[in-house]
Amino acid sequence: MSEQTQLSMWTIYDRPSDFPNDYVARRWLVHTLGPEPTGDVLRSSSLQTLRVALSMRGLHVIPRSSEDDPVVVETWL
Repeated sequence: MSEQTQLSMWTIYDRPSDFPNDYVARRWLVHTLGPEPTGDVLRSSSLQTLRVALSMRGLHVIPRSSEDDPVVVETWL
């Protein structure tokens, strides 16, 4: 399946276990089989820095769901 037929989304995490000192944005591709992680990662000690970076890509924020893992801050589409 080509990337054009997939939804690309970035999820921001608050100090996940693999980067305990940073906020991390990870890109996921969503297709008919469900979400699939990519190797694309942005890291920063500042949540605002990641928000600006994703906003500058033309993305829009979706608030976290109560069912999300506690380290999830928000998702950008």
